[in-house]
Amino acid sequence: MPRTWFPRPMLVLAALGLLGSCHPGSSSLDARTPPLGRAAGLALQRASAPPAGFLPADEIWVIERPAAAAEGGEDEGPGTGSLVGRRPGETTTVPVPLRHTEACAKISAWLATVSVKQRFENPFDRKIEAVYVFPLPHDASVTEFLMTIGARRIRGIIREREEAREIYRAARQQGHVAALLTQTRPNVFTQSVANIEPGHAIDVDITYFHTLALVRDTFEFVFPMVVGPRFNPPGHPGGIGAAAYGGGRSSGQATEVTYLKPHERSGHDIALAVELDAGVPLEAVSSPSHAITVTRPSPATATVQLCPNDRVPNRDFVLHYRVAGTAIKSGLLAHRDERGGFFTLVLHPPADGAALHRRPVEMIFLVDCSGSMQGAPLAKVKTAVARALRRLEPGDAYQIVRFSDTAQALHADLRPATATNIGESLADLEQLQAGGGTMMADGIRAALTTRHEPDRLRVVSVMTDGYIGNETEVLAVMRRHLGPARIFSFGVGSAVNRYLLESLARLGRGAVAYVGLDESAGRAVDRFYEEVCRPALTDVAIDWAGLAVSELQPAVIPDLLVGRPLLLTGRFEGELPPRIRVHGKTGSESTWIDVPAADGNGTAHPALPLLWARSKIGALTDAAIVAGDPGELGPAIRQVALEFGLLSAETAFVAVDSLTRTAGDQGMTLQVPVPVPAGVPYDTTVPQ
Repeated sequence: MPRTWFPRPMLVLAALGLLGSCHPGSSSLDARTPPLGRAAGLALQRASAPPAGFLPADEIWVIERPAAAAEGGEDEGPGTGSLVGRRPGETTTVPVPLRHTEACAKISAWLATVSVKQRFENPFDRKIEAVYVFPLPHDASVTEFLMTIGARRIRGIIREREEAREIYRAARQQGHVAALLTQTRPNVFTQSVANIEPGHAIDVDITYFHTLALVRDTFEFVFPMVVGPRFNPPGHPGGIGAAAYGGGRSSGQATEVTYLKPHERSGHDIALAVELDAGVPLEAVSSPSHAITVTRPSPATATVQLCPNDRVPNRDFVLHYRVAGTAIKSGLLAHRDERGGFFTLVLHPPADGAALHRRPVEMIFLVDCSGSMQGAPLAKVKTAVARALRRLEPGDAYQIVRFSDTAQALHADLRPATATNIGESLADLEQLQAGGGTMMADGIRAALTTRHEPDRLRVVSVMTDGYIGNETEVLAVMRRHLGPARIFSFGVGSAVNRYLLESLARLGRGAVAYVGLDESAGRAVDRFYEEVCRPALTDVAIDWAGLAVSELQPAVIPDLLVGRPLLLTGRFEGELPPRIRVHGKTGSESTWIDVPAADGNGTAHPALPLLWARSKIGALTDAAIVAGDPGELGPAIRQVALEFGLLSAETAFVAVDSLTRTAGDQGMTLQVPVPVPAGVPYDTTVPQ
């Protein structure tokens, strides 16, 4: 839709399903359609003819923005999975099945485009409002939102968050079918659909894209399926609360997820297909989390599907695919449009770190012993820490810090990595038990304020599932006390909080690794600590060969680790040079990498501007955390998100079916239960 067609004071809501057109100059209201949001000071206009070149749509309504947004509280938004509600006068919950979720991912090299369709039904005899929470990757760029209710298709338009909420509330009050999609956390989203009539089905379509992680020669694609429980410290009402199914809103948090008991099922399943085009020959395709079928149309392509007997949405779907190691090279992709030039630069380090210099290391293990780690997760952590302790060398030192309700170091001070000390620590490690809350901020503070010896490389390894609701507080504490340390987060579990773990690693100048409950912690530790103890390239700098580069993300280029490529994105002006040169140090020796660049002059990669914009929003969010005021940079985040049409903490998708005005009141607002993630104990994480 051309942006220049609608004046800035207008909001455009497109409802697909009827053949029609409009222009913003009309001032009369259609007699059949009441003014949307009259109580809120909004004016609905129906126009008659599109301008030349306007993309055809079935119908478009133009809503004048009110002078000031009307006051209104946060929409209630618990739950994910399948819907539940209460009939008037009854106390028992009645499940409304989420019949099916269909996800399709198309992967090209390191970029995934994912379409998700969810189908709900309303079997009640009165209208309902469906409100549910669902996970997506923390770096997902949500670019499209479409709701189908009966015969009506409703497309979401990106607007400022509070404005979108007000439009939605006004439409809900007046009986219009409406939809609202907001970001609760970078990896948790809330979607509301108002005035769904009895017997009607609902299809929800969301499209997003994100980049894939690459470790050595293996890419990882993750499709999250369930929001894990979150611990919120006392006095922290802005988190994500956990509640028992049928217990109502009991957590006291702004967002709440309702969990099914271990013997309960919602009947909701997921079908997922991945169309993979690696661009180079594939050596292996596998999933450590689910049973899959794989077909190979060609050496570089594969089609992956979930097996029918493994479709319960209680853990994240993880897909690994390995490519020929010698085929991956550093490279630069570029794109130009009316907004300017955008590029992405991928740097690949040497694959083998055995010959690289290793400094003495100071390992601080921060072990999560909260209730959600009970059983298999804590056992995996113990295995990982024990394996890492045995890999330490003479001259290294270590400390182990546990945290749950409080934080406590297992030893009085740093311990030299002698055989005797390690043997004693292994015995202490085995005595750790899980239980209580997750006061991670206290644990981070204790780990980072441990005495440091400057001749050693300090590595703080955070071993956790990340189930907390106060991520911003934890990240702020980490930044205040980071000093010379590097944070390496180690996520353990079936549906971990990847946003927190990757933010810790990014802001802490480190890296992240994940271990599922069915994976070997020992092998993961061997790979992980081989990489973090031997940086492949430090003091990284780029000679752009005269190219005018701006707004590089990340602004400070981190070390290049063995087996872990580095992705940089930015804006540029002018013609790309034949090559650029990346300088750095391998140990004490200077070295460089030549990267071809001129091929980007004649190619187009439309996803690159969105990739840059999402990275920019992430950088602004990080800056707000460091500044200690998450709202300070809100206007800048909002400006980028609106310009590039992305969902963010400051923007939302809203859609109104202006031709349909349903009868009666707003009906029931439904909470949505989900299974507790696999391996997470229900009794210790869900309030009884």
